[in-house]
Amino acid sequence: QVQLVESGGGLVQPGGSLRLSCAVSGTLVRYNSMAWYRQAPGKQRELVATISSGGSPNYEDSVKGRFTISRDNAKNTVLLQMNSLKPEDTAVYYCNFVGGLETRLNYWGQGTQVTVSS
Repeated sequence: QVQLVESGGGLVQPGGSLRLSCAVSGTLVRYNSMAWYRQAPGKQRELVATISSGGSPNYEDSVKGRFTISRDNAKNTVLLQMNSLKPEDTAVYYCNFVGGLETRLNYWGQGTQVTVSS
């Protein structure tokens, strides 16, 4: 069974950095396009960043230049390095598949809370 376990969130000041990690079991991240999503209070879940099976990343405009998505194939994890954090980045962050597979799977992990506040 596929499991997704996010970690690495916390409370940081504006301008700070965090690295989120998603431990994946049940499939190999090297063979899948993967993504980070986030959901802020009162808002719908939104796509933040994707990485293709070939390693090509894409980002939502508001995080370009600040966030970096990557894979660690040896550890079967998906990472999100977040720099220059802003209060509007505050949300619960989730990893999952992308391109419709996440919908068919209909499974989300617990997420990890990121709070950016002074």
